[in-house]
Amino acid sequence: MFNIPTVRDRPGRALVHLSLCPSVPLFLHLSIPPSLCPLVHLSLPPCAAENVTVVAAAEGDTVSVNCSYDPRQWWWWKSWCRQLEQGGCQQVLSAPPAWLPFPRSRRGTTSLRDNARAGLLTVTIRQLRGEDAGLYQCRTEFLGDTRSLRKVQLEVLAADLVTHVPEEPRAVQSISRSPPDVNFTLFYILAGFLVAKFTVAVLVCAVAHSRKNREREQKPGLGEQQGLPFPADLGHDGIGLSWESSA
Repeated sequence: MFNIPTVRDRPGRALVHLSLCPSVPLFLHLSIPPSLCPLVHLSLPPCAAENVTVVAAAEGDTVSVNCSYDPRQWWWWKSWCRQLEQGGCQQVLSAPPAWLPFPRSRRGTTSLRDNARAGLLTVTIRQLRGEDAGLYQCRTEFLGDTRSLRKVQLEVLAADLVTHVPEEPRAVQSISRSPPDVNFTLFYILAGFLVAKFTVAVLVCAVAHSRKNREREQKPGLGEQQGLPFPADLGHDGIGLSWESSA
């Protein structure tokens, strides 16, 4: 059991640095307020000859892990596996084919995305549970050549421990997340208003156009009726009307 010294880098998150042995720096990224760090105790594995990144979060939270690799190995087989106590690494999820436009695979609450251009493999675990805790690896493999990109020790904090967190950080988080929802709501309302206004304008133009067409059709008919000569006007032009009767 280790008491964890903390360094506060920004509100709501603490960065912990432990040196268990001179050659092995070990970093912990805790998604909890620094006020809880004195209460946190982690059981860490013995000192090894390779680096291990420890990620600690509370139950129900979401964590993401980035694993970098050589972009020239974009076509290698990539996977996320869980280290077993008896040895070996049990595969949890494998990366989809890299030629897909947005390669992403998902199994349960774990998703894996491969950015072949940047050489970055991103693992996201949502709705953390206690049984998710353990030692994981990002790995690449080709023709039996397996390489470990990164080892991650995932620690899941009990929910009852997080209940002691002051309400202020949660309020700050909720306030920071609310503006996008409001912006989207206002955007939808404004878009609906503009669409309705455009529809009304189109209908008004269509009605006005149809009325003009009707008036144009009626005006030529009236002109033809006015141009026809009446019998009374024929006498004025030197043409008289005569009636002949035969007895």
